[in-house]
Amino acid sequence: MFALKTRRRALAAVALAAAALAGAEARAQDFIGILTGGTSGVYYPMGVALSKIYSDKIPGSRPSVQATKASVENLTLLQQGKGEIAFTLGDSLAFAWQGDEDAGFKTKLDKLRGVAAIYPNYIQVVATKDSGIRTLADLKGKRLSVGAPKSGTELNARAILSAAGISYKDLGKVEYLPFAESVELMKNRQLDATLQSAGLGVASIRDLANSVDIVVVEVPAALVDKVGPPYVKATIPANTYQGQTADVQAAAVVNYLVTRSDLKDDAVYAMTKTIFENLPELAAAHSAGKSITLEKAMEGMPVPMHPGALRYFKEKGVAK
Repeated sequence: MFALKTRRRALAAVALAAAALAGAEARAQDFIGILTGGTSGVYYPMGVALSKIYSDKIPGSRPSVQATKASVENLTLLQQGKGEIAFTLGDSLAFAWQGDEDAGFKTKLDKLRGVAAIYPNYIQVVATKDSGIRTLADLKGKRLSVGAPKSGTELNARAILSAAGISYKDLGKVEYLPFAESVELMKNRQLDATLQSAGLGVASIRDLANSVDIVVVEVPAALVDKVGPPYVKATIPANTYQGQTADVQAAAVVNYLVTRSDLKDDAVYAMTKTIFENLPELAAAHSAGKSITLEKAMEGMPVPMHPGALRYFKEKGVAK
């Protein structure tokens, strides 16, 4: 009798432990860490909108938004299992998949998987009007912020400046600062210009343009052709920022949402489907969201697609 009771207690303990483990697994699957960027950029408000959509539309999900240094850090965190979905620039994603050490990736990040192409980042070079900067060549000898070290923005800065025949040594001073901090220094006349890789109408440049007179510096189409893919020719429409009265030629590079290879197909399917069934909410969060379309969702993806995302796009007739 004693042995039977002991055996029953042991079985009950095993059952409780198994239930606890199953519950922990379920909770882990419900958690969605969204890796974004600085709070004054575009990734962050888009990530906040995505979090609300997931919370409202995916039953039992527990999304959270993490502000980061953006692309390079996001991809590294994903590889380490410290996030479920992340925003990134296309060139950073390609460098991560290749394991390009100069771009900040010591080894190939082989766990990265594609979710969707979203909107283009415009390489926006903005100077204070009284700096005298009107062209890229005028940046020589001036004080320029190029984004956080080895961030996606800084990689863009290196590519654009190099094509224009400008090295960091040609500049009067190089600052490696997030968007908001760059703008504050420009307001205080401690910086002449900032290069920001972001969606159109990014809050930091709008803030700057509302405080001081600015010049949006042209990135000529011929220079964009010289840089080549993944950069494409683009236009910053007139009146995107206060005081910018004419269209300005620019370069752009596509942003992507990515995830990890070890996430379950059903989870990534749900995340992908929820994005594309709630595009108006993303567009309301930031004007860049208006550029997200189902038709372009797989365009130029530099890493393999996650099977869960691929399943959704096949259902919608986007993937072959």
